[in-house]
Amino acid sequence: MKRQTISLMLSPLLVPLASCGATAAGDSSIQGPADFVETNPFTTREVAKLDEPWALALLPGNAALVTEKKGKLKLVDLASGAVTDVTGTPTVAFGGQGGFGDVAISPAFEKDGTVYLTWAEAGESDTRGAVLGRAKLVREGTGARIDGLEVIWRQSPKVTGRGHYSHRIKFSPDGKYLFLTSGDRQKMTPAQDLTVNLGKMLRLTRDGKPAAGNPFAQKGGVSAEIWSYGHRNLLGVAFDGEGRLWDIEHGPAGGDELNLVKPGSNYGWPVVSNGDHYDGKPIPRHATRPDLAAPALSWNPVIAPGAMIICKCEKFPAWKGNALIAALGAQGLVRVGITGDTAREAERYNMDARMRGIAEGSDGKLWMIEDGAGGRLLEVVPR
Repeated sequence: MKRQTISLMLSPLLVPLASCGATAAGDSSIQGPADFVETNPFTTREVAKLDEPWALALLPGNAALVTEKKGKLKLVDLASGAVTDVTGTPTVAFGGQGGFGDVAISPAFEKDGTVYLTWAEAGESDTRGAVLGRAKLVREGTGARIDGLEVIWRQSPKVTGRGHYSHRIKFSPDGKYLFLTSGDRQKMTPAQDLTVNLGKMLRLTRDGKPAAGNPFAQKGGVSAEIWSYGHRNLLGVAFDGEGRLWDIEHGPAGGDELNLVKPGSNYGWPVVSNGDHYDGKPIPRHATRPDLAAPALSWNPVIAPGAMIICKCEKFPAWKGNALIAALGAQGLVRVGITGDTAREAERYNMDARMRGIAEGSDGKLWMIEDGAGGRLLEVVPR
């Protein structure tokens, strides 16, 4: 199905869609409305149905772990589709955008069996914050559990509200460092405050401590965790083939961003944006502040990204090195070509559903999850 064409408007004054709304995208270019391709170059195979899946991590042996927002962790056999509850999971603060978050396996998983998880944790006086934990995954027969779960990092401070946790996990290509996204929790100004870790990209050790050599290490405290700042709600993070770090994040009413993330850089939120506040109050554009890091690409209207990979793409060789974005608002897969420090949307593929997650296996297979109740885990197969 091809979406009806909307006349292309690059002006930021066009009426935008809300990136972080209930239905809920760079300055080298601003992407306007785009058509889906006539025919997707892939088909999908339904593997399993889940309840509000949020993230997936592929395991050795043709299996995957999937988090569900309400607090369950599922082990899925990717061949048969059998779904098993993993026991030993934490209590999560479910509601709004919060609940169970990301799941990732240790770079040394085949030796240590360690998995990393993020979730929203309740605090005092109606506050909440994201936490990062790790545990050992134990599989016995058809059952599975996590043992020895320990919290190794927390958002600081916990605040009211139930949005913009971000809490995406990505290990560096050498496996030494854990990069973690920490959203602004819809409070905006903390993104510019180096004494808190909200609105930041963080670089940690694998045990959750600040990594040596971080840009603000001399400030101590949580400042020592910070890799970059001025971020809003970072829901995708990936390394390209050159080892460079990219993130994709929700803008306000317009202005979703794809950023090339560099240490110590300030990405401007909420001082600048290519979108405006939900009440219509304008925000100065990135072009007005050349001293702040501008995104490589932004979207107006938004695509509302759910997750992102930069694809090795053995199964889709024409996509090699492209960013593949699971899009909630755009209800499909958005492919972005990257050339040096610049980026441009290449194609958009209709999947008729809000797409929450995407992963690429070591064998080159692509997997995606849909958002919401009954969200499907799909294998993406070349047509």
